[in-house]
Amino acid sequence: MNRRKILKTAALATTAAGLAACKQNPTTASDNQQSATKITWKMVTAWPKNFPGLGTGAQFLADAINAMSGGRLTVKVFGSGELVPAFEVFDAVSAGTAQIGHSAAYYWKGKVPEAQFFGAVPFGMNANEMNAWLYHGGGLELWQKAYAPFGLKPLPAGQSGVQMGGWFNKEIKSKEDIKGLVMRIPGMGGEILARAGGTPQALPGAELFTALQTGTIDATEWVGPYNDLAFGLYQAAQFYYYPGWHEPTACLEAMINQEAFDALPKDLQAIVELAAMAANQNMLAEFTANNQRALETLVQQHQVEIKQFPTEVLAEFKSHASDVLIELSQQNDLAGEIYNSYKSFAEQTRNWLEISDLAYLKVR
Repeated sequence: MNRRKILKTAALATTAAGLAACKQNPTTASDNQQSATKITWKMVTAWPKNFPGLGTGAQFLADAINAMSGGRLTVKVFGSGELVPAFEVFDAVSAGTAQIGHSAAYYWKGKVPEAQFFGAVPFGMNANEMNAWLYHGGGLELWQKAYAPFGLKPLPAGQSGVQMGGWFNKEIKSKEDIKGLVMRIPGMGGEILARAGGTPQALPGAELFTALQTGTIDATEWVGPYNDLAFGLYQAAQFYYYPGWHEPTACLEAMINQEAFDALPKDLQAIVELAAMAANQNMLAEFTANNQRALETLVQQHQVEIKQFPTEVLAEFKSHASDVLIELSQQNDLAGEIYNSYKSFAEQTRNWLEISDLAYLKVR
């Protein structure tokens, strides 16, 4: 459902509620009973509860649904490991163990390879472009098509913005330093690292600090200063690299059990969709507001060394990115459809960005 349809549904629901309240339109007993029913949902997440940005984003979504529904739909949030492990969120919501999950789509590449397009595409679209594609370029309909066989309805529910390149326990001076590097990096970024000679690892956020500190991994990406400071990653590695070539944004998801969603009255369905849209925008604002403050703390208080990836390293990664995307697009017909839609939209927005955002930043 695109943004215009969501807003239209919400407007119709609000109008209907107002008419009923004014007794201009009599309601049936079943309508009154349905409106009075209180529903409780469980939300499982891939993040520690109330973790800055990610966990607080999940809680924002739950709080918005609770408030907008007047308590008719209550969502209780469970952090990773409280009800299910971080990497079991997809299965839990699909099975109905929980009615809603908050996570990142690239975690499920083993189940739905094409889901990676909706998480983060290396050297791909940024948060604003991604939102434009999802809400106004057909991206959300394709995402929902990909999840439909699993009984899930995905909605965008958070954007990180451009991320950092990660924490490294040694300097990266050339592409030779990537060879043999063991790094926590998910999704397509991990595949690109492997082709450059590194060894990608998939680890949930809660395990990153210990893995980096003990030398189980040589490097890790997470999100950016706001999150990385909270995890104390500066205590486990000295060098902090940019830019986040692998995640120009992380689009986070609210995945909803389709049967649970369909069982809701229409006005509550609209509330869930609008709350997810609000959470999507609010998370981007939260990261934008807090990343610079956290970066200053890392540099000034903890003497973290901020370094830019060498040009030849970025070129090496980019040389593999196109191949990874094309190969993913060939896995099935839907993956090809998503790839073509994503690529076409990205090419269109690039022309505008060059004379808008990029041009402005150069003269600001």
